[in-house]
Amino acid sequence: MNTAKILIVDDEKAIVQMIEIVLRKEGFEHIYTAGTAAEGMALLQERGADVILLDVMLPDRSGFELGPWIREQSKAHLIYLTARTTDLDRLTGFAVGGDDYVTKPFNPLEIAARIKARLRRKTEESTAASVPADPRRRYDFGGFVLDEKAGELLVRGVPVPCPAQAYQLLLFLCRNPNIVFSKSQLYESVWGFDMSDDNTVMVHIRKIRERIEPDPGSPRYLLTVRGLGYKLTRGSLT
Repeated sequence: MNTAKILIVDDEKAIVQMIEIVLRKEGFEHIYTAGTAAEGMALLQERGADVILLDVMLPDRSGFELGPWIREQSKAHLIYLTARTTDLDRLTGFAVGGDDYVTKPFNPLEIAARIKARLRRKTEESTAASVPADPRRRYDFGGFVLDEKAGELLVRGVPVPCPAQAYQLLLFLCRNPNIVFSKSQLYESVWGFDMSDDNTVMVHIRKIRERIEPDPGSPRYLLTVRGLGYKLTRGSLT
């Protein structure tokens, strides 16, 4: 049995029941459900969570409004569930602290797969953290430096906050410079399972460029290779 705590906040009872049934069949024991933002906030404070499935359109408060509060309270993996499918909605979800974004209708087995992948990667990261850090794990690209030991992104010498998933994507690319990766390869390598989500990858590429590029519209480090994918290079300083 999986001991991870899963919090589902959604006012559509049929969806909640469907997800809960599938998650229990997949071995998850500790599943808590709430139909409103207030109930979800209370449960999170009372019991904690490793993964939160959060509906955007709740009866008392928007899930987007709840995102920043969750980020202050918890390091749980936050997956937004919503029928809103525009790029703006997806970007908003990531901007307010979401780690993933799933549109309705969805296959609950996909939800289970995403949760397992996130928990597996969290375990791998914890294991890696227990190993003495290698001081050489500092990736210097001239205009920016990623210090893996410190978990810090420095852009022109200044620390710049970086969301967890964007940081993991940038770290993967720093470890593999000058190699072209397709969106599906990046998704599998960073999110942990083979289920390509082009929009998710593109959103996080954009987040990285907004942080490391002098001009995100004309990137010099994180380049698009038309028809193939993306690669990280050392660029050229001006």
